[in-house]
Amino acid sequence: MAQRFDAIVIGTGQSGPPLAVRLGASGRKTAIVERAAFGGTCVNVGCTPTKAYVASARAAHVARHAADFGVRIGNGTGHCDVSVDLAAVKARKDAIIGASRDGVERWLRQAKNVTVLQGHGRFTGPKTLGVMSGGGHIEELEADEIFINTGTRAAVPPVPGLERVWYETNSTILSLAELPSHLAICGGSYVALEFAQMFRRFGSRVTLLVRGSRILTREDDDVAQGVQDVLAREGVEFRFGNSPQSVAPLGATPGHGIRITLGGETLDVSHLLFATGRIPNTDDLGLDAAGIECDRHGLIPVDWQLRTRVAGVWALGDVNGRGAFTHTSYDDYQIVAANLLDGANRSADTRIPAYAVFVDPPLARVGASEREVRESGKPALMATMPMSRVGRARERGETHGFMKALVDAQTKRILGATIFGIEGDEAIHTFIDTMAADAPYTTLQFAMHVHPTVSELVPTLLDGLKPLA
Repeated sequence: MAQRFDAIVIGTGQSGPPLAVRLGASGRKTAIVERAAFGGTCVNVGCTPTKAYVASARAAHVARHAADFGVRIGNGTGHCDVSVDLAAVKARKDAIIGASRDGVERWLRQAKNVTVLQGHGRFTGPKTLGVMSGGGHIEELEADEIFINTGTRAAVPPVPGLERVWYETNSTILSLAELPSHLAICGGSYVALEFAQMFRRFGSRVTLLVRGSRILTREDDDVAQGVQDVLAREGVEFRFGNSPQSVAPLGATPGHGIRITLGGETLDVSHLLFATGRIPNTDDLGLDAAGIECDRHGLIPVDWQLRTRVAGVWALGDVNGRGAFTHTSYDDYQIVAANLLDGANRSADTRIPAYAVFVDPPLARVGASEREVRESGKPALMATMPMSRVGRARERGETHGFMKALVDAQTKRILGATIFGIEGDEAIHTFIDTMAADAPYTTLQFAMHVHPTVSELVPTLLDGLKPLA
């Protein structure tokens, strides 16, 4: 006989745990199911570990350039020789994610009216779920409200010979304890670029294999070129119009290097990383039994309240196609909780897209790009400013990049903004908050900001708005 609950949450990613705790606090008897590690992608193989690696990579980069700041290391001549102990970097990362993962699990197990179940949950009907534990035992659950938060996993393209080599994904590469001598990365978007820069700064030779003619295809040309220039300056090699046609092991067994065939040439590397997109974890949820159909990408269609087409079932986070970031997943939780528990009327349709790429310097974006504004045909104003005009950037010796703002010429509302430069991932929030408040750009333009910061140049940037040619 099925164990009866008021609500079931499947997955402990960014939106699942806070929603389960809120549901329990509302008086609902709630079950939350996790088949693997608590915390989901972000905590275990996503944001938390990669940003820990980014921090280690930046420390190595700054140490190598200490002499530029008048800091003498070693014999005090020139740039110092810095080596990276990847095992120590990994140990630091493991400690950070371990604390986060344990914190999520402890929070859930101590929450009022929340039962934690570990196992693989699959729908057996629109309101029922079977949870298989590691020992093969299946526990039947039943609830009128079910919330899917199962996230995504790395997508690996079908390359001939792949079964014969040891390749990496964004998850497995975080387990390496020895530095790759030559790392090839397939991909040209956010994950690929972050790993490319961090491993180059660790000391690996890095070659980026980009299928198209440029990186960051969703960004404006000047943004993509700016990021490419920074990475190339640090020694990252780019091969455009290239993707593996086949792969083969260099040694008698996997693990001794890989030969990659690229059209008419070959590339021999020690390691190969695929950063070629994500696949929703929806193929093994038994969605057919619940009457839920996915789209051709495996995503679960939802409405503005994140409800699926089956009454009483919601989909949150990466599986719903409404955003593929930790912050969009958390916002999903806030929307569902507000509407279901607080009588609100929040909508995912009105959410302003915002994200950052954590290369160094970071690239941060909100709203529409220049290309999108031009294509819309709206009368618009635009301003740009090089980061070399920002005092904080000059003081830190990091003047790469620029700021860009786009404004509706008639309503004076901000349409979008880009900051590619030092602390851009923080400064972008001046734009995000102004847009969320639906305030005219003059609100931000006439605000007094603290000196010396990156944000203090945002009003100056807006002083330079001109009609988009």
